[in-house]
Amino acid sequence: MASTVTSRRKQLGNELRHARNAAKLTQQQVAEFLGCTQGKVNKIESGAVGVKLGDVRSMLNAFGINGDEAETLMNLARAAAGQRGHWSGYRSVVPHWFRTFTDLEPAAAEILTWHGERIPGPLQSEHYMLKQFTEAGATDVTSLVRNRLDRKAVFDQQQPPYYRFIISEAALRRAPGGMAPAVMLDQVEHLLLLDRRPRVYVHVLPFDAKLASVPNDFTIMRFPDRTRDFVYIEHSAGGLYLDDSKDFQIFVDSWDRLRGAAMERGETRQFLAELAEHYRAQMNA
Repeated sequence: MASTVTSRRKQLGNELRHARNAAKLTQQQVAEFLGCTQGKVNKIESGAVGVKLGDVRSMLNAFGINGDEAETLMNLARAAAGQRGHWSGYRSVVPHWFRTFTDLEPAAAEILTWHGERIPGPLQSEHYMLKQFTEAGATDVTSLVRNRLDRKAVFDQQQPPYYRFIISEAALRRAPGGMAPAVMLDQVEHLLLLDRRPRVYVHVLPFDAKLASVPNDFTIMRFPDRTRDFVYIEHSAGGLYLDDSKDFQIFVDSWDRLRGAAMERGETRQFLAELAEHYRAQMNA
């Protein structure tokens, strides 16, 4: 599902279609329930038009969806409707094509992510964030940092997702803006602290890993309910959300290959501890 200005609307429509099929209802039956045409229901499911929050709630009731699953889809509906309260203030700095990801991140059961050249956002230390945004010439560094720190709340949930990170050694050697031992020491020590958290797993892929090649960065998101699992791929102009089962499996297989070549947790901790000493020595040189 390509991420465009309507990416969140498409995501919502996709989820509603899957929920309708699971409830064994036709588009015509839903249209009669809502008091509209079958064509409008089809447009809602394709993401071609928006949908009122009250209609979404009515559809979920008709599909027999309630509890946490319903709230997850209602949050997605609010994001798709562009409710200002949800994405105002410092959260407004988040690109529109990334908002579906951040809305669904707390609801996931498991998140598998691979990063080759930079530290992924949820693992970044505040020092690393500041350096990255400053070097990029950002005009609202404070809001960007606050938003990124806000995302870390996913680790503090009562039942957070299993968040499994594979990071290339390159991301741990390449500091934003060039050599910066103090920044990277802070980042490595931050990783060592985060790895102690329940459901957070960090693995380093070393330079000498036995792989034919490494793919571009990607994130796999799995859900405990009927929300469609998807792969997220970010690029310079936006992002892609892929939920086709064949595409999804390709990335699962790719992640499994990376995981098989990456260090185990104990090896990763030892590597990070030694890397911290390396950066500490550079600072004292």
